[in-house]
Amino acid sequence: MLAEMRIQGLGVIEDATLELDPGFTVLTGETGAGKTMVVTGLALLGGGRAESSRVADGARRAVVEGRFAGDERVLAVADEVGADTDEDGSVIAARTVGADGRSRAHLGGRSVPVGVLARLAEAGLAVHGQNDQLRLLRPAEQRALLDRFAGPAVGEPLERYRATRAQWSAVAAELAARRDGARAMAREADLLRHGLTEIEAVAPEPGEDRALQEQARRLAAADDLRTAAATARAVLAGADDGSEPGASGLLGEARHRLGSSGDPELMALEPRLDEAIALLGDVTGELTGYLERLDADPERLAEVLSRQAELKALTRKYAADVDGVLDWAAQARERLGSLDTSDEALAELAARWDALAAELAGHAAQVSKAREEAAERLADGTTAELAGLAMPDARLLVEVAGAGAREGAPEALLVGGRWLAAGPDGADEVELRLVAHAGAAPQPLHKGASGGELSRVMLALEVALAGADPVPTMVFDEVDAGVGGRAAVEIGRRLARLAARHQVVVVTHLPQVAAYADRHLVVHKTVRGGGTTGVTRSSVRTLGEEERIGELARMLAGLDDTDTGRAHAEELLGAARAHREADRARVPGRRAKARS
Repeated sequence: MLAEMRIQGLGVIEDATLELDPGFTVLTGETGAGKTMVVTGLALLGGGRAESSRVADGARRAVVEGRFAGDERVLAVADEVGADTDEDGSVIAARTVGADGRSRAHLGGRSVPVGVLARLAEAGLAVHGQNDQLRLLRPAEQRALLDRFAGPAVGEPLERYRATRAQWSAVAAELAARRDGARAMAREADLLRHGLTEIEAVAPEPGEDRALQEQARRLAAADDLRTAAATARAVLAGADDGSEPGASGLLGEARHRLGSSGDPELMALEPRLDEAIALLGDVTGELTGYLERLDADPERLAEVLSRQAELKALTRKYAADVDGVLDWAAQARERLGSLDTSDEALAELAARWDALAAELAGHAAQVSKAREEAAERLADGTTAELAGLAMPDARLLVEVAGAGAREGAPEALLVGGRWLAAGPDGADEVELRLVAHAGAAPQPLHKGASGGELSRVMLALEVALAGADPVPTMVFDEVDAGVGGRAAVEIGRRLARLAARHQVVVVTHLPQVAAYADRHLVVHKTVRGGGTTGVTRSSVRTLGEEERIGELARMLAGLDDTDTGRAHAEELLGAARAHREADRARVPGRRAKARS
């Protein structure tokens, strides 16, 4: 539950602390005092949209803090994000909105995304206002309300339905894409097959283009290389006919002359010439071997050039080099596998779609059956509550019908012999219809209910939903608008009954509703300064018994300072207290609450 709330710098509220009762807390005040800012603060605390216009004039920021206690779902969210809890096990959530529009969220002293506060509110807080009455007129909201009432009876088959529907939709999309794009895929497949055939005919090897390039260079230069090697050999070894000596012969003559000189100094040079002669002999032998190995076959050169032309034809079309061509071929084979447009592949997909459609139809039928059963219980429970809200002859009907669809439509599904639209929430349309009085025809809510009647229908639904709703704290913002007299008394009594199982916070103008509260808070406004420059500021305080009587007298007829007004207020408060205690005594297993 929400044990305490503090608001600073929000609208006309300068600084206010609200201590909320575990049961029924009511918030009253004169028009314009700032009651709506309390609800705005609750919405901010629940991750609602932050608007800088809500920040009080002259304030740097608005701050809303709330202390949540005694709720396992709330504590689970806090534990998930590593938020710290107080010694009593409670956790504090905070939301800050700057005058520049920037927003910050904190939970248990830790900075968190605003979405965490939204999850916290989903687990522990539900705010109902007049906008919720308008949303209740929408078919999708009515279906969601019924599912909320049904709980796991609808939730579990609906979860299975959604999982199967996701597969069914994916297969349907793939099947449609294959059928619609069959020609395009066939053209692409033909191009890929042609390319693979062309590449396989040439059969390139990895790196073959680089090897051929080097081989062609040597073959094309064979004559020049032979001339260079032969000339160098002739210089070293001399002419083959012996007509001209080579470098080796000249060095031999020089060695002979030095050896026969008889001079020790000259003779000492002879070994060095021996080394030079041996080295020249080695080089000459290597040149001879090179000339013998040198390939100058013109036919081989033609073969290499022809092979290069074949490879260039591939690299012009598919990639920059042979390795790239081989990569393209591998990707083309993979793509061809996914472009299977054969009749067998389409038949396999169609069979898969049929099987999923049959499974989905079964889940849809289960969801519909569960909704129909829950609809009857919700209608009976709400009708019983309406009888106690000064609508004794009114009846609420909750109608569940299949959402018809044309055969062949994108989401058409055959369920029980009928073509229905298989939407994300099932194949049903849910509509709330009201019989406002005896003899009246059932009408949709937006046609058959006045503003006051719609308020009572919504409250009756909330009371009927109370047993199925896990949210511990419910906030109602003037949902009693357009109601008065006996109906107002009954609204107060129903809210008190709801507070036997939930924490209930109500903003109201009706004294009949306020009298049923366990704790009464009042928003009091003051104007600082005078004339057009005055500043309105509001505070919130808890009323004691005497103050509460005075506030109820003011709400009754503005007679807070007269004996007559106070007597009427005391009578109303006493009757409400008696009703409240009697009603709660009949609620089995109600939780104990501290009362003020």
